[in-house]
Amino acid sequence: MHQHSGHSHQAVKGKNLWYSILLNIGITVAQVVGGLVSGSLSLLSDALHNFSDVVSLIISYIANKIAGKEASYQKTFGYKRAEIIAAFVNALSLIVIAIILIKEAVIRFFHPEPIESTMVIWLAILAIAGNGLSVLLMKKDSKTNMNMRSAYLHLLTDMLASVAVLIGGLLMKFYQIYWIDSLLTAAIALYLIFVGWDLLRDSFKVLMLFTPQEIPLKTIASKVGEIKEIKNMHHIHVWQLNENEVHLEAHVDFNENITLSEFDEILVKIEKQINEFGINHINIQPEFNKPDNKSIIVQD
Repeated sequence: MHQHSGHSHQAVKGKNLWYSILLNIGITVAQVVGGLVSGSLSLLSDALHNFSDVVSLIISYIANKIAGKEASYQKTFGYKRAEIIAAFVNALSLIVIAIILIKEAVIRFFHPEPIESTMVIWLAILAIAGNGLSVLLMKKDSKTNMNMRSAYLHLLTDMLASVAVLIGGLLMKFYQIYWIDSLLTAAIALYLIFVGWDLLRDSFKVLMLFTPQEIPLKTIASKVGEIKEIKNMHHIHVWQLNENEVHLEAHVDFNENITLSEFDEILVKIEKQINEFGINHINIQPEFNKPDNKSIIVQD
């Protein structure tokens, strides 16, 4: 039943992603042509950002499909990490694109050129409408999935960038302030770095198997140690596999040489204690007077 629900939700996400991809392809083509004709760097930078959206959305779409593949003997975790990798790639692309835009904006700022502002205004309005619709399609799924959040952030920042381009187009049309084009480009780029950094950091932590920040290992070891049959809990590893799975493996030293059936009963208590910390996959190695390192963290 749980698997069926997951695949259904995945299909909805995939469908919304596909709509967003088609919308952004149309916006990108229009903005590239318009940017070249009008001479607007901010419009071209917005087109470049839109193109990155198309690439990132395609990556997210493929990752979303791959993540649903079944596990096998060679791939015991399946492809559950595919969406985390997609989130990392998308976040990194945001930052790289932002650096390129800042460089171009600085060059253009000292050499401003006249710009066909009317075309800039209408294409900005088109981009706002298209990206706004994409943002609405992705908003719900972005709250529960890192891959969807990376796609959502691309779309949201692009919509905001298009609003900035629209404002710039209006200022150029009515006040001939052409340097505003470079200023807006730099502002868009800085915002890309701002939103991309958190996602890059979070996805990197998952890929590096870092312990989730909210998981207190010392507290967990102490709580499990309160069970009367247990001497201590040590050699703990906790990692996040994807958005939904947090794994823990640890050694548990017992006070007495208990039977397997007794261990199974105590294991239920251990799992109950650990589940309270949001950990849903638990693997315990039982020990009795084993001469190993009893530290909570042991380097393998």
